[in-house]
Amino acid sequence: MKDGIHPDYHPIVFRDSATGMQFLTRSTATSDARGEWTDGHTYPLVVVDVTSSSHPFWTGTRRLVDTEGRVQRFERRYGTRVTPRTGIT
Repeated sequence: MKDGIHPDYHPIVFRDSATGMQFLTRSTATSDARGEWTDGHTYPLVVVDVTSSSHPFWTGTRRLVDTEGRVQRFERRYGTRVTPRTGIT
């Protein structure tokens, strides 16, 4: 690899916010938060909303993941009553 043109590629811990599952991998992602791994070392920690331990495709369960309030914002803007045939309120 050429020196000086590639981003820093380092070990990092990703944690699922829903299940708490963690995994150590290498990435160019950065974080000020630190997390301790089972080897006793601390690594940058990135908390993510969905991983394979919480995604409905991998777990076989269905659930609504709405971390940004998009459903509530839609209901505020357009209301919750929609007619079945036309889709118009």
